[in-house]
Amino acid sequence: MEVILGIIYHFFGGAASGSFYIPYKKVKGWAWESLWIVGGIFSWLFIPFLAAWLTIPEFSEIIRHTAGTVLSYTFIFGVLWGIGGLTYGLGVRYLGVSLGSTIILGLCSVFGSLIPSIYYNFYPSAGHDTFTDLLSHTWGQITLIGILITVIGIIICGKAGMMKEKDLPGEQKLDGASDYKFGLGIFVAIVSGVLSACFAFGIDAGKVMADQANAIWKIANPGQGEFLFQNNATYIIIMLGGLATNFIWCMILNARNKSFGDYINKKTPLLKNYIFCALAGTTWYLQFFFYGMGESKLGNGASSWILHMAFIILVANIWGLALKEWKGVSKKTFRTIFLGITIIIISILVVGYGNSLK
Repeated sequence: MEVILGIIYHFFGGAASGSFYIPYKKVKGWAWESLWIVGGIFSWLFIPFLAAWLTIPEFSEIIRHTAGTVLSYTFIFGVLWGIGGLTYGLGVRYLGVSLGSTIILGLCSVFGSLIPSIYYNFYPSAGHDTFTDLLSHTWGQITLIGILITVIGIIICGKAGMMKEKDLPGEQKLDGASDYKFGLGIFVAIVSGVLSACFAFGIDAGKVMADQANAIWKIANPGQGEFLFQNNATYIIIMLGGLATNFIWCMILNARNKSFGDYINKKTPLLKNYIFCALAGTTWYLQFFFYGMGESKLGNGASSWILHMAFIILVANIWGLALKEWKGVSKKTFRTIFLGITIIIISILVVGYGNSLK
């Protein structure tokens, strides 16, 4: 039952992440950097503090009594993850929701699921799976097979993207991405995929805060299992790191592109723009809110991360199809992207099964 609940929570998180960019498409008359940072203030500042305040009344005390080195490492991983999140937005801009999300999050899923286990092979820590554990246990071997299947799905989706570029004339490519550039988009996607995995590392770095929140909750609620929202205190520090990165870059772009006026430009639908950015930012954060719930059931190991990312890829591709990002492509190209999505769905099932054997 715990595994099933964990998978359901990860699905909700994946659905939130796979859908967050959709409200941004409703923002009119603003430069990309303006809409991104307004949404980001909700993602990385307002909503994390609100979520922690609602779920962990002692969160400020937990953070205040956490060692400075723990806070520093958690913040630094947040900064690196913030760069990944920033380039995620650019990747979707250049490749579209479907292809951009598939490649970025596919890479993120592989790095985020494997690197921590390799790290703990050299620096063992109680409660963390090592790469040796994955190799030497049936559940781990099945999880690794699931990761391999995910990689195959990513490669096929990437192939579909190259086929799409050949199929469509320039003006049609812009239907799914505001500025379709496959070569630049792939480069940005690789950078984002690698650095976005730092979120998983940030959760591990700040684990003592989650453990403290979990311990306090267990004292007040004996015999009721693990605290679903234990990571919400850790998220605050990670998100502040992400906010720092994105705020600095967006301010640079505002200055370079002379787009500071966007925030008060009455020629644009200001209220609607702010509402859609707030909706996008809130939806973005919900992925981590639900990830924390899923992680409390499955642990912050390879299976949790790969499930979360695979669900994001699945939902993002469903949105891509709904938004007609693949309209006008050949049947062969459409079959290729459909095959890639199907393989990723299979990987979700394989990883879920492997985790059930743990």
